[in-house]
Amino acid sequence: MIFTPSPMLLKLLYTRGSLRNTPNGVAFSIKNRLDTVRFTRLDYVQIDGERITPDHIALDLGDGDIRPAPDVLSRTPGGLEFLVGHSITFYLTTAALTEGLHGVQVQFAADPFGDLHVEVEDSIVNQSTNRTRIPRQDADDYAESAIQERQRFAQEYTGQEFEHLKNYSFDPHMLQGNCEHFVGVAQIPVGLAGPLTVHGEHAQGDFLIPMATTEGTLVASYNRGIQVLNLCGGVKCTVIGDAMQRAPVFVFDDARGARDFSKWVEAEIDAIRQEAESTSRVAKLQYIDTYLATKFAYLRFNYSTGDAAGQNMVGRATFAACSWILENYKGPGIRHFYLESNFATDKKASQINVMRTRGKRVVAEAVVKRDILQQRMRVTPEQLAYHGQVSNVGAFISGANNNGAHSANGITALFIATGQDVANVSESSAGVLYSEVTKEGDLYLNITIPSLIVATHGGGTGLATQNECLRMLGCVGRGTVNKFAEIVAGVVLAGELSLGAAISSSDWVSSHEQYGRNR
Repeated sequence: MIFTPSPMLLKLLYTRGSLRNTPNGVAFSIKNRLDTVRFTRLDYVQIDGERITPDHIALDLGDGDIRPAPDVLSRTPGGLEFLVGHSITFYLTTAALTEGLHGVQVQFAADPFGDLHVEVEDSIVNQSTNRTRIPRQDADDYAESAIQERQRFAQEYTGQEFEHLKNYSFDPHMLQGNCEHFVGVAQIPVGLAGPLTVHGEHAQGDFLIPMATTEGTLVASYNRGIQVLNLCGGVKCTVIGDAMQRAPVFVFDDARGARDFSKWVEAEIDAIRQEAESTSRVAKLQYIDTYLATKFAYLRFNYSTGDAAGQNMVGRATFAACSWILENYKGPGIRHFYLESNFATDKKASQINVMRTRGKRVVAEAVVKRDILQQRMRVTPEQLAYHGQVSNVGAFISGANNNGAHSANGITALFIATGQDVANVSESSAGVLYSEVTKEGDLYLNITIPSLIVATHGGGTGLATQNECLRMLGCVGRGTVNKFAEIVAGVVLAGELSLGAAISSSDWVSSHEQYGRNR
């Protein structure tokens, strides 16, 4: 990624709350939130007007590696590599600061950005030395010694003995980037449903379905629906949309300024796209939706993200695009900018995702034969179709984001088993269920999942158990995310058929009594 960070974005390099007094002076931290660069020169640090030169500054490069700033920069050919996501702590030999606000400035250079100037305010606060802290090791926090130290700490702090929490079967170093302060595993039962016959454009064949759950009857219910769909020829699944969002907001003095800005963004879309896509080989900016309210301009950037779910990917791409916007827009002044305005609705159900798509928009549909439905589910197509009309009214007046029965059940069970970000169930559970009786007297059943956020690469998909479950589905490797989305949609439809029929035939309570925990 090569772009010129604006002063507004450069402020984000500084780690708020890191300013503190040390035995020999003052310290603070800067974290690289832009892109991997080479730190080539440090000119000075200035606090409250007092300039501190490099010969009075030491740099902590991590793991206790603290060296004088001139030595670090002069002895590193081409400059010090400063990786994205990493921090450098500055130790200043100067007088201690009083409690309260202080102005901090850092003047330095980084390749390829050139000269950079960070100017912020931070405060010195009185920090208690009696805080209970979870043990960690800077050198290797995933080492067995670090993990065992935390396990002992948890047992001593709570007065409880943990036998099962501490047992795991993989190298904890796999968890870097997935879990901090690792202490053990939560063993969630995984049941098998299926095989499910899927006729997709990407998923074609019979698939065993791993479902991680603690809810009795869930696996059995989905398995029942799968059997009925299979007897009727399987389920047809189609991915009809793909978009992952980041939604920054720009604040102006008045509504006219926001309107003029939105027109400029529309005219400069090609340049903005080039900046955004420079950050990734995978992320592709499809389009930007602009929404104006009061004096705010909300830009909803929509990307395709390959096999990754892509929230972090599109955040980085949008950050680069917005930096270019802030640097190049010459219209009415932008008073404030926030990379996320809550309009992408991360981890939240929303109507805009139902309408505009977030993640994969996927449809599953099937024709359930009349005789099979009556024999296996003890209901007629007319009963289920009428039941659907009644429940539509219930969903409407309740304000639900789903007029089906329980799509979140199957999605959550699959998400946990395959290493998805489970919090995305809040968006992914949205569903539009439709049914009708065909002229042959059978039941046509269809569900649209408008915001299914799934991945077969990145996140937790590479972890030991989760990767095994993805391999069970044949969804490991490049170009498999749409296959996985189609399988998920097929499973959801099976669950809707099974629970809908159970409620219509009054089998719902008796099934929970037989298989669940109602006793």
